[in-house]
Amino acid sequence: MKYHFVLGEEAATPIMEAISLDEQLQGNVCVLKDQLNIGPLSKAEEDASFADTRNNYWKSLKQNDKNELTIEDLALVLDASKELFADEQAQAWFWMAPTAANICAYYWLLSYFQKHPNRFYIINIAGLPFLNTEGKVFYPKSFAEVSAKEIIKAKKLARPVTPSEIEMDTEEWKKIVAEEAPIRFHDGGKKIIQKPANHYDSLLTNTCTTQFQKAHKVIQNIISKNNLQVAEAYLMGRIRILNEQHQLIIQGDASKSARDFEIKLPGEAIPLL
Repeated sequence: MKYHFVLGEEAATPIMEAISLDEQLQGNVCVLKDQLNIGPLSKAEEDASFADTRNNYWKSLKQNDKNELTIEDLALVLDASKELFADEQAQAWFWMAPTAANICAYYWLLSYFQKHPNRFYIINIAGLPFLNTEGKVFYPKSFAEVSAKEIIKAKKLARPVTPSEIEMDTEEWKKIVAEEAPIRFHDGGKKIIQKPANHYDSLLTNTCTTQFQKAHKVIQNIISKNNLQVAEAYLMGRIRILNEQHQLIIQGDASKSARDFEIKLPGEAIPLL
Protein backbone atom coordinates (compact mmCIF):
# COMPACT_ATOMS: atom_id res chain seq x y z
CA MET A 1 0.00 0.00 0.00
CA LYS A 2 1.19 3.49 -0.88
CA TYR A 3 0.05 6.64 0.89
CA HIS A 4 0.40 9.57 -1.50
CA PHE A 5 0.68 12.88 0.33
CA VAL A 6 0.16 16.03 -1.73
CA LEU A 7 -0.48 19.64 -0.75
CA GLY A 8 -3.80 21.06 -1.97
CA GLU A 9 -6.85 19.78 -3.82
CA GLU A 10 -5.78 21.22 -7.19
CA ALA A 11 -2.41 19.48 -7.08
CA ALA A 12 -4.07 16.25 -5.97
CA THR A 13 -6.47 16.04 -8.93
CA PRO A 14 -4.00 14.95 -11.67
CA ILE A 15 -2.20 12.69 -9.19
CA MET A 16 -5.48 10.91 -8.45
CA GLU A 17 -6.07 10.52 -12.18
CA ALA A 18 -2.57 9.10 -12.67
CA ILE A 19 -3.09 6.61 -9.84
CA SER A 20 -6.31 5.39 -11.46
CA LEU A 21 -4.37 4.73 -14.69
CA ASP A 22 -1.25 3.06 -13.30
CA GLU A 23 -1.33 -0.03 -11.08
CA GLN A 24 2.16 0.68 -9.76
CA LEU A 25 0.92 3.92 -8.22
CA GLN A 26 -2.23 2.59 -6.65
CA GLY A 27 -2.84 3.62 -3.08
CA ASN A 28 -4.52 6.23 -0.90
CA VAL A 29 -4.25 9.93 -1.72
CA CYS A 30 -3.87 12.06 1.40
CA VAL A 31 -4.54 15.73 0.62
CA LEU A 32 -2.83 18.15 2.99
CA LYS A 33 -4.61 21.48 3.43
CA ASP A 34 -2.41 23.42 5.81
CA GLN A 35 -0.01 25.92 4.27
CA LEU A 36 2.83 25.91 6.74
CA ASN A 37 4.68 28.75 5.02
CA ILE A 38 2.63 31.18 7.14
CA GLY A 39 1.67 31.30 10.79
CA PRO A 40 2.86 29.61 14.01
CA LEU A 41 4.74 26.32 13.98
CA SER A 42 4.72 25.68 17.72
CA LYS A 43 1.83 25.28 20.12
CA ALA A 44 0.20 28.54 21.14
CA GLU A 45 -0.52 27.17 24.61
CA GLU A 46 0.99 24.28 26.55
CA ASP A 47 -2.28 22.35 26.76
CA ALA A 48 -3.21 22.97 23.09
CA SER A 49 -2.38 20.57 20.27
CA PHE A 50 -0.50 21.63 17.16
CA ALA A 51 -3.65 20.97 15.11
CA ASP A 52 -5.65 23.27 17.41
CA THR A 53 -3.04 25.99 17.08
CA ARG A 54 -3.10 25.81 13.29
CA ASN A 55 -6.90 25.65 13.08
CA ASN A 56 -7.24 28.64 15.39
CA TYR A 57 -4.71 30.55 13.31
CA TRP A 58 -6.67 29.99 10.09
CA LYS A 59 -9.92 30.92 11.85
CA SER A 60 -8.33 34.19 12.96
CA LEU A 61 -7.42 34.96 9.34
CA LYS A 62 -10.67 33.88 7.71
CA GLN A 63 -13.04 35.00 10.50
CA ASN A 64 -16.59 34.72 9.11
CA ASP A 65 -15.49 33.62 5.64
CA LYS A 66 -17.87 30.88 4.45
CA ASN A 67 -14.83 29.05 3.03
CA GLU A 68 -13.37 28.55 6.50
CA LEU A 69 -10.59 25.95 6.50
CA THR A 70 -10.52 22.96 8.85
CA ILE A 71 -7.11 21.32 9.18
CA GLU A 72 -7.12 17.53 9.58
CA ASP A 73 -3.62 16.87 8.24
CA LEU A 74 -2.28 15.34 11.45
CA ALA A 75 -5.01 12.68 11.48
CA LEU A 76 -4.04 11.67 7.92
CA VAL A 77 -0.38 11.38 8.89
CA LEU A 78 -1.04 9.40 12.06
CA ASP A 79 -3.35 6.98 10.23
CA ALA A 80 -0.73 6.37 7.54
CA SER A 81 2.04 5.98 10.11
CA LYS A 82 -0.06 3.42 11.98
CA GLU A 83 -0.47 1.40 8.77
CA LEU A 84 3.27 1.59 8.08
CA PHE A 85 3.89 0.07 11.51
CA ALA A 86 1.36 -2.69 10.75
CA ASP A 87 2.51 -3.42 7.18
CA GLU A 88 6.23 -3.56 6.47
CA GLN A 89 5.56 -3.23 2.72
CA ALA A 90 3.60 0.02 3.05
CA GLN A 91 5.19 3.29 1.93
CA ALA A 92 4.49 7.01 2.29
CA TRP A 93 5.19 9.20 -0.75
CA PHE A 94 5.29 12.99 -0.74
CA TRP A 95 4.82 14.75 -4.07
CA MET A 96 6.93 17.85 -3.47
CA ALA A 97 6.64 20.99 -5.58
CA PRO A 98 9.17 23.87 -5.35
CA THR A 99 7.24 26.19 -3.04
CA ALA A 100 7.73 27.25 0.57
CA ALA A 101 4.47 25.58 1.59
CA ASN A 102 5.60 22.27 0.04
CA ILE A 103 9.06 22.40 1.57
CA CYS A 104 7.60 23.12 5.01
CA ALA A 105 5.13 20.26 4.51
CA TYR A 106 8.06 17.95 3.70
CA TYR A 107 9.88 18.90 6.91
CA TRP A 108 6.71 18.45 8.94
CA LEU A 109 5.96 15.04 7.40
CA LEU A 110 9.55 13.96 7.99
CA SER A 111 9.15 14.60 11.71
CA TYR A 112 6.61 11.74 11.71
CA PHE A 113 7.79 9.41 8.95
CA GLN A 114 11.42 9.33 10.11
CA LYS A 115 10.14 6.48 12.28
CA HIS A 116 9.89 4.41 9.09
CA PRO A 117 13.42 4.30 7.58
CA ASN A 118 13.60 3.79 3.80
CA ARG A 119 9.81 3.93 3.46
CA PHE A 120 9.27 7.68 3.26
CA TYR A 121 9.68 8.65 -0.40
CA ILE A 122 9.75 12.06 -2.07
CA ILE A 123 9.12 13.04 -5.66
CA ASN A 124 10.76 16.43 -6.07
CA ILE A 125 10.02 18.27 -9.33
CA ALA A 126 12.09 21.39 -8.61
CA GLY A 127 13.83 22.53 -11.78
CA LEU A 128 12.75 19.52 -13.81
CA PRO A 129 11.22 19.75 -17.32
CA PHE A 130 7.79 18.38 -18.19
CA LEU A 131 5.65 18.48 -21.32
CA ASN A 132 2.47 20.53 -21.37
CA THR A 133 -0.71 19.61 -23.26
CA GLU A 134 0.79 21.11 -26.43
CA GLY A 135 3.93 19.00 -26.15
CA LYS A 136 6.13 21.95 -25.17
CA VAL A 137 8.69 21.81 -22.36
CA PHE A 138 7.92 23.78 -19.19
CA TYR A 139 9.02 23.80 -15.56
CA PRO A 140 6.00 23.44 -13.25
CA LYS A 141 5.71 25.05 -9.84
CA SER A 142 2.78 22.83 -8.89
CA PHE A 143 1.52 19.35 -9.71
CA ALA A 144 -1.74 21.05 -10.67
CA GLU A 145 0.07 22.13 -13.86
CA VAL A 146 1.19 18.58 -14.74
CA SER A 147 -0.92 16.14 -16.75
CA ALA A 148 -1.70 12.66 -15.43
CA LYS A 149 0.40 11.19 -18.25
CA GLU A 150 3.45 13.18 -17.15
CA ILE A 151 2.82 12.34 -13.51
CA ILE A 152 2.95 8.64 -14.36
CA LYS A 153 6.41 9.26 -15.85
CA ALA A 154 7.39 11.22 -12.73
CA LYS A 155 6.98 8.14 -10.53
CA LYS A 156 10.52 7.24 -11.64
CA LEU A 157 11.72 10.20 -9.55
CA ALA A 158 10.48 8.62 -6.32
CA ARG A 159 13.31 7.92 -3.89
CA PRO A 160 13.49 7.22 -0.18
CA VAL A 161 14.73 9.97 2.11
CA THR A 162 18.21 8.92 3.21
CA PRO A 163 19.33 8.56 6.83
CA SER A 164 21.71 11.52 6.43
CA GLU A 165 18.87 13.66 5.06
CA ILE A 166 16.67 12.65 7.99
CA GLU A 167 19.34 13.77 10.42
CA MET A 168 20.10 17.08 8.71
CA ASP A 169 16.55 17.99 7.74
CA THR A 170 15.15 17.19 11.19
CA GLU A 171 17.63 19.64 12.69
CA GLU A 172 16.81 22.24 10.02
CA TRP A 173 13.09 21.99 10.84
CA LYS A 174 13.83 22.50 14.54
CA LYS A 175 15.67 25.72 13.66
CA ILE A 176 12.79 26.94 11.48
CA VAL A 177 10.25 26.25 14.24
CA ALA A 178 12.43 27.91 16.88
CA GLU A 179 12.81 31.09 14.82
CA GLU A 180 9.03 31.63 14.96
CA ALA A 181 8.89 34.14 12.10
CA PRO A 182 5.38 34.03 10.56
CA ILE A 183 6.29 34.18 6.85
CA ARG A 184 8.47 31.64 5.07
CA PHE A 185 10.00 31.69 1.59
CA HIS A 186 11.60 28.99 -0.56
CA ASP A 187 15.22 29.87 -1.24
CA GLY A 188 16.22 26.97 -3.47
CA GLY A 189 16.68 23.30 -2.67
CA LYS A 190 15.10 22.65 0.71
CA LYS A 191 16.18 26.00 2.14
CA ILE A 192 13.62 28.20 3.88
CA ILE A 193 14.13 31.85 4.83
CA GLN A 194 11.76 33.67 7.18
CA LYS A 195 10.41 37.21 7.35
CA PRO A 196 8.42 39.27 9.90
CA ALA A 197 4.65 39.57 9.88
CA ASN A 198 4.67 43.01 8.22
CA HIS A 199 6.73 41.87 5.23
CA TYR A 200 3.91 42.47 2.71
CA ASP A 201 2.51 45.66 4.26
CA SER A 202 4.34 48.02 1.91
CA LEU A 203 2.99 46.10 -1.10
CA LEU A 204 -0.55 46.57 0.22
CA THR A 205 -0.21 50.28 0.92
CA ASN A 206 1.68 50.96 -2.33
CA THR A 207 -1.01 49.19 -4.38
CA CYS A 208 -3.84 51.16 -2.77
CA THR A 209 -4.84 54.73 -3.65
CA THR A 210 -7.08 57.30 -1.97
CA GLN A 211 -10.01 55.85 -3.93
CA PHE A 212 -11.82 52.74 -2.73
CA GLN A 213 -11.00 49.49 -4.52
CA LYS A 214 -12.29 45.98 -3.91
CA ALA A 215 -9.92 44.25 -1.49
CA HIS A 216 -10.04 41.15 -3.69
CA LYS A 217 -8.76 43.16 -6.67
CA VAL A 218 -5.90 44.66 -4.66
CA ILE A 219 -4.87 41.27 -3.29
CA GLN A 220 -5.00 39.55 -6.68
CA ASN A 221 -2.96 42.35 -8.27
CA ILE A 222 -0.28 41.97 -5.61
CA ILE A 223 -0.15 38.18 -5.90
CA SER A 224 -0.03 38.11 -9.72
CA LYS A 225 2.37 41.02 -10.26
CA ASN A 226 4.82 39.83 -7.62
CA ASN A 227 4.35 36.09 -8.23
CA LEU A 228 3.62 35.57 -4.53
CA GLN A 229 2.94 32.14 -3.11
CA VAL A 230 0.98 33.28 -0.09
CA ALA A 231 -2.61 32.64 0.97
CA GLU A 232 -5.09 35.41 0.23
CA ALA A 233 -6.30 35.05 3.82
CA TYR A 234 -2.91 36.19 5.13
CA LEU A 235 -3.06 39.43 3.16
CA MET A 236 -6.62 39.97 4.36
CA GLY A 237 -5.39 39.63 7.92
CA ARG A 238 -2.72 42.26 7.29
CA ILE A 239 -5.34 44.59 5.78
CA ARG A 240 -7.33 44.41 9.02
CA ILE A 241 -4.21 45.19 11.04
CA LEU A 242 -3.29 48.11 8.76
CA ASN A 243 -6.83 49.39 9.24
CA GLU A 244 -6.38 49.25 13.03
CA GLN A 245 -3.12 51.19 12.58
CA HIS A 246 -4.98 53.79 10.44
CA GLN A 247 -2.78 53.04 7.42
CA LEU A 248 -5.74 51.73 5.38
CA ILE A 249 -9.45 52.59 5.43
CA ILE A 250 -12.02 49.80 5.13
CA GLN A 251 -15.52 50.17 3.72
CA GLY A 252 -17.79 47.15 4.13
CA ASP A 253 -17.56 43.95 6.19
CA ALA A 254 -13.91 42.92 6.46
CA SER A 255 -14.82 39.84 8.51
CA LYS A 256 -16.14 38.21 5.33
CA SER A 257 -14.38 37.47 2.05
CA ALA A 258 -12.18 39.95 0.19
CA ARG A 259 -15.06 40.51 -2.26
CA ASP A 260 -17.23 41.92 0.52
CA PHE A 261 -15.30 45.07 1.35
CA GLU A 262 -13.22 47.85 -0.18
CA ILE A 263 -10.01 49.53 0.93
CA LYS A 264 -8.15 52.76 0.32
CA LEU A 265 -5.40 54.94 1.74
CA PRO A 266 -6.32 57.67 4.25
CA GLY A 267 -7.06 61.07 2.74
CA GLU A 268 -9.41 62.58 0.21
CA ALA A 269 -9.83 60.83 -3.09
CA ILE A 270 -8.40 62.62 -6.11
CA PRO A 271 -11.23 63.24 -8.61
CA LEU A 272 -10.97 61.27 -11.83
CA LEU A 273 -10.63 63.45 -14.92
